[in-house]
Amino acid sequence: MSIVLKEISKSYDGRTVLNNLNLEINQGEYHVLLGPSGGGKTTTLSVMAGLTEQDSGSVSISGRNVSNLSPGERKIGFVFQDHALFPHLTVFDNVAYGLRVRRIKGHEMTGKVEYYLSKVSIEKEKDKFPHQLSGGQKQRVALARALVIEPEILLMDEPMSSLDAITKEKVRDELKSIQQEIGVTTVYVTHDQDEAAFLGDRVSVLNNGRVEQIESPSELFYHPKTEFVARFVGIKNILKVSPVGINNHEATVQINNDGIEHPIRIRVKKYPIFEKRKTIDLCIHPEKVMLKREDQTSDSNMNRIRGKIVKRTNNGNGVMAIVDIGGTTLHAAISSDLKVHENVWVCFALDAAHPLCGKKCRAAETKRRCLKE
Repeated sequence: MSIVLKEISKSYDGRTVLNNLNLEINQGEYHVLLGPSGGGKTTTLSVMAGLTEQDSGSVSISGRNVSNLSPGERKIGFVFQDHALFPHLTVFDNVAYGLRVRRIKGHEMTGKVEYYLSKVSIEKEKDKFPHQLSGGQKQRVALARALVIEPEILLMDEPMSSLDAITKEKVRDELKSIQQEIGVTTVYVTHDQDEAAFLGDRVSVLNNGRVEQIESPSELFYHPKTEFVARFVGIKNILKVSPVGINNHEATVQINNDGIEHPIRIRVKKYPIFEKRKTIDLCIHPEKVMLKREDQTSDSNMNRIRGKIVKRTNNGNGVMAIVDIGGTTLHAAISSDLKVHENVWVCFALDAAHPLCGKKCRAAETKRRCLKE
């Protein structure tokens, strides 16, 4: 089932939560709503489910306007952040609840419940009560309860926010596997970039009640369109530049970040926006920045800026260095034994920098002019 939200607005006590939001979700897609707290993610999910009535706009499922239908009429399964299990019911009865409401009984009900309990690996706990379960087990029960009614759409609101890192990784893998096997259209809310990257076929970034950008995870994380999206997905290297020379394939730009002590010019891949704006923001992923000692040479096609390492941190996945390049800093992922206060060359390729053009991409990635030039 596909989902289309058109011009959805919602306010609470005069505070706008959703602001003319438009969103299309494809049939069978695993779609992630990513954004900060208060960005409108949970409200968007509630409007889809019919748990919250929008002030204006429409909700369509597979081309049918369902704005006036109750949650039960929309054939939607919902997994809540706090699990919302009935404390007085066993695991089996919690999962069976939706079937009993639909008057499904006997062997058919038992078979469905046992099937989905085994699907989420919780069948051995079927006679236990919620207070006897771990956080990960409760989450599996909530997922089985949503799946057992065999919904056409599955909505999940930050279902793993209370799990420890090891349990979260395991449940995340199971969620992806189950969704791929069943093929149910899934909308998943999170503020965790790693979850979004792993789970989503596409990711929508919400900001102040509107969709800021919709892309595949790789496109979103490596080609953000706005400074908000870039910073939210963890890109700290944002250079404010002005073009000073353009030829057929590349452009020379001057870095103008606040605090810069002396003019620094770099060469970058030519993008159409360079011919339209006097000032542009460029982002560069730390993984695309290389540090070399002063006596090391670099490829002539690489940018090379003098810098000094001012900080090193280890985030568990590798070593990150912060380098002062004369009044502003760049972040680089490094694997060498470079030390704090060491002078280095900061190097990156011409195509490492990507403009934050602010425009939504309507063409397929393979047809985008900005990626080809």
